[in-house]
Amino acid sequence: MSIFATGKPLNPLTKVVPVFLTINNSYAPYAAAAIHSLEQHSNKERYYRVIILHDGLSWPNRVRLRSLVTKNMAIQFRKITHSLYLRAIVGYCTRRQKGAGDFFSSAVYYYRFFIPRLFPMYEKAVYIDSDTILRGDIGGLFDIELSDDEVIAAMVDPKVTAIPEFRDYVDKALGVPHDEYVNDGVMLMDLKKMRKMKYLSTMISLIQEYDADLVAPDQDYVNVILRNKIHYIGKEWNAEPAKDLPKETKLVHFNLFNKPWHYKGVPCENLFWNAARGTGFYGDLKRQQAAFDAAKQKEEHEKVAALIEKGARLAKTKKPLIKL
Repeated sequence: MSIFATGKPLNPLTKVVPVFLTINNSYAPYAAAAIHSLEQHSNKERYYRVIILHDGLSWPNRVRLRSLVTKNMAIQFRKITHSLYLRAIVGYCTRRQKGAGDFFSSAVYYYRFFIPRLFPMYEKAVYIDSDTILRGDIGGLFDIELSDDEVIAAMVDPKVTAIPEFRDYVDKALGVPHDEYVNDGVMLMDLKKMRKMKYLSTMISLIQEYDADLVAPDQDYVNVILRNKIHYIGKEWNAEPAKDLPKETKLVHFNLFNKPWHYKGVPCENLFWNAARGTGFYGDLKRQQAAFDAAKQKEEHEKVAALIEKGARLAKTKKPLIKL
């Protein structure tokens, strides 16, 4: 039986809500928790198609992920295969792997930008990172209406707002006001507009022209290319973990630091573990947490410090590193 064939909508008139994630084998356990939380908070009268873009998932991981399929939620896998675009991205990421603080040197981070090209049957879709947990129906994000000039809906990045070095980097090295710079880990994407403006080829052209050493390259390109074309959503759709979450919070994003599968006692860890418990990866995640010892914690802290230092260094540039 094909893994692609995962069922049909409840009835022919049901509108499909496409939700994309991009992962490799390492991210599969976190994606499973995100998908399970999505199903737990889905509207049982709607139909969701979760589409996982990957670079070669193992068969056991696909089987465990596919076990999350329900009556109103299908799961589809799509491997990103060789192309000129992918070759350019892989080459760029390979060159960027030199820095100790490069969290974003994997080509997997760029797979989301293949969505408009690979899925012409959809006019819009939701993208979420694998380190997210739903507390509300993702269909609410999908239903947001964009104006004629808006290409994506996303939230201003709270890490940039909170960390002075990142604020300076965005303002000076990217030439984007930091209070307009969005996190691309949760997005509503107007795929029809992205196809029309040829987003993927535009991004590849910038990569090849500048070969820029950036702090968060995939996200930086989004903010440069789509400046003044973004619909800003509230923090309820991309909330940072906190001890007391507002009741209206619909999605929690364990972005960058303090992953619950690494550390004990992080805010909102119960949300994550409750979602992970309903997957076939729970034991793996608990073992991963136990194995994340002091040496690994020290290494992660050093990477975070290096990333912040890199932002401060690049902020000293006298002109933007990339320009559209």
